[in-house]
Amino acid sequence: MSDAPTVKSERRGAVALLTLNRPEALNALDRATLEAIEARVAEVARDPKVRALVVTGEGRAFAAGADIAAMQRFGTVEGGEFARLGHRAFASLESLAVPTIAAVNGFALGGGCELALACDWIYASEKARFGQPEVNLGILPGFGGTSRLARRVGIAWAKELILGGEPIKADEALRIGLANKVFAPDELLGAALAAGETIAKKGPLAVAAAKRVMQQGQDADTRVANALEQEAFASAFGTEDRAEGMAAFLEKRDPKFTAR
Repeated sequence: MSDAPTVKSERRGAVALLTLNRPEALNALDRATLEAIEARVAEVARDPKVRALVVTGEGRAFAAGADIAAMQRFGTVEGGEFARLGHRAFASLESLAVPTIAAVNGFALGGGCELALACDWIYASEKARFGQPEVNLGILPGFGGTSRLARRVGIAWAKELILGGEPIKADEALRIGLANKVFAPDELLGAALAAGETIAKKGPLAVAAAKRVMQQGQDADTRVANALEQEAFASAFGTEDRAEGMAAFLEKRDPKFTAR
């Protein structure tokens, strides 16, 4: 048995990079991998120097889905425990204060597509394939796909992908709004890291507040969402970052944000 971690974690400047590391299993999501994702995300959350996170997969898959060999033995109790673990891991990713980018390098199927959906946006390789094929196994998405996919691409496309169970290519994912951009395979990771570095230069308190308001506002009444925005906007004026950002703009220089 390999001693290699199921999820590798490293820093590229102000950007954290998490890499699923079960290439021999196409990065299938078993319990150990989901637990490792949750643990690595918690580490990122505790590191004040991280300003963005990129998630990708080792080898030719982002994540080809949940581990079917492991799930075959599940009953309802085990299935429920597995779903709760996946939801907890992906919710921790979704709720990170820093922006998260999925760099989908290959297959993102089932739980792999759900992992990508838990990120703020998706960059895809031309070789990427997306899908929710669970109905082919007599089950349904269990890690948030039924809700996050509908929010990302609309209910009609979500129903076609989940109820039909057929995968789509990167260009189709781009067309329906599942992927933000598509890159040549050797350009994908660099583009995702570059996007993270761009974010790292912005006001971190403002970025975190904007992400939080959008996350909370998407499920709220418009009046509630607008109130959340107004409150966050007002709070920003009490920060040192706001004073620095505006001073730098007027003085025609780059700002030096301190997250205070």
